[in-house]
Amino acid sequence: MPPDSEQPLRLALIGMSGAGKSHWTKNLAAHGCPAVCCDDEIEFRLAPALQSGGYTGINGVAAWMGWPDSPTYAGREARYLAEEIATLDQVLSDLEKHPQRELILDTTGSVIYTGNNILLRLRRQMTVIYLAASADEQQLLIARYLQDPKPVLWRGAFQPRHGETPHDTVARCYPALIAARRQSYEALAHLTVATASLREISPPGTKNSPVAGQAFLEKIRQFGPNSSKS
Repeated sequence: MPPDSEQPLRLALIGMSGAGKSHWTKNLAAHGCPAVCCDDEIEFRLAPALQSGGYTGINGVAAWMGWPDSPTYAGREARYLAEEIATLDQVLSDLEKHPQRELILDTTGSVIYTGNNILLRLRRQMTVIYLAASADEQQLLIARYLQDPKPVLWRGAFQPRHGETPHDTVARCYPALIAARRQSYEALAHLTVATASLREISPPGTKNSPVAGQAFLEKIRQFGPNSSKS
């Protein structure tokens, strides 16, 4: 499991939406590593509900869920989480049945809400890497979410004030959501890597690059489990 051992390569990338999980998963896949994107699997599972409303793609999932103040949001948030749990259960069951199988897992930002059973199995079967954004990068994540929303499970963190627009509530509450999640990501991860430290091995615009994928593996091999790299 660890990238510096003789065990099969099994990496689960965790972190906020926009932190680079999909970017690095694609680079690792280009390097030849089998990969699963949880967003894609959840979208597939939600397909009947999405198609009935004319939604497609990850942005369609976000539109289907709606803003957290919408009357249907709570039910759809619960439905999304149930499909995420089912996706992870299927992936982990496959790894448990095939101990030599390798995998790069591109998780969602809400993986930390999937329950202790799933999270313990995830840590047992894979090396969990937290891609941690800096304070400045977090501001970019907030701006990106406001401009181009992706599915987000707020789990009660959306707390509107009187006279506040939903957009303003998101701008105010999203930093608190990031801060609350950071502790959970750090607790779940075997290894924390600052996203800023990865820029040198994958400049902006680099994607599906086997060279970048190899560089990522070499970088994380420098650090042991339960360590942090800035």
